[in-house]
Amino acid sequence: MAAAVPEPSVVARGRGVLIVRNPRSGTAVLRIDPAELIAERLPEADVRELGEGDDLADIVDAAMRADAPPAVLGVYGGDGSVSRMAELARKHDRPLLVMPGGTFNHFARSAGIVDVATAIDALEGGSTVEVSAVEVTADDEPPILALNAVSIGAYPELIDERDRRRARLGKWLGGIVAAWIALRSAEPLAIVRDGRRARVWSVFIGVGRSDPKRVATMQREDLDDPTLDVRIHHARGTRMRAIASLAFGKRTAAVLHSLKLMPPRSDVERLVVPEFDMTVRTEPGRPSVYVHDGELEERAEGGFRLRCVIVPRAVTVYAREDGDASAG
Repeated sequence: MAAAVPEPSVVARGRGVLIVRNPRSGTAVLRIDPAELIAERLPEADVRELGEGDDLADIVDAAMRADAPPAVLGVYGGDGSVSRMAELARKHDRPLLVMPGGTFNHFARSAGIVDVATAIDALEGGSTVEVSAVEVTADDEPPILALNAVSIGAYPELIDERDRRRARLGKWLGGIVAAWIALRSAEPLAIVRDGRRARVWSVFIGVGRSDPKRVATMQREDLDDPTLDVRIHHARGTRMRAIASLAFGKRTAAVLHSLKLMPPRSDVERLVVPEFDMTVRTEPGRPSVYVHDGELEERAEGGFRLRCVIVPRAVTVYAREDGDASAG
């Protein structure tokens, strides 16, 4: 159900807008601190900073219990922070204001929000869109809302390797080292789906139909498409192709295709479905992990069940009217 969107005059100058900043998002990316711009254009907004150990849900839930709860929930951060706030916006029936402050900002770019100024323009213009999302359930855990994609296999394991080195090497250098390790040591994993077992390099479950030439569907191309676009990369090729398949930008993927490094279409099974259910089997000593919108989740060793279900019109999001959802 669509959230009630306040008239632009109601939220003029940020009145009734809660914005939570995650200062740890996109730490490897040089960017201008948005505090001055927010203070200038939205001086009446309630701006909070997510401190070490703070929980986003606690901040939002406390604000919603106040005598004058916010009419709009905003977040400055990366895709993980945006997805967590989207879940809270859905819970409290509030529109979501996305201010890109992460490394890639996949969802914000899909909504045509390229920077904080563009986000404020959308708020002031009252321009919104109803966004489909996916509910992700691992084993018997409570479902998690994701806006872009869920994946298992090569990409989550690469993120796991990167995060182990992040404190010492930083995000970018840690990522390079992780990719090098993956090129030398990546192994397929087993999934069971509809009673059938398969060996795969990766599975990507994207929200909305995406470019059929890509395997990694981490940036969506349609905000309201109520379908899941699943890419199962069967383990028939080399480790090099397994890592190359993680390219999510159109230009990068095109170059890798021209160099014949991407897997052939026969290795990638595509499904367009409303829900997807699989059991993941991992070998002893291998990480039992999955990723949703860049956030790594660890499971018990040996494997887990993962169920993804599309949620049409899950959250109302401020977006540019001529939003460009193309991937870079």
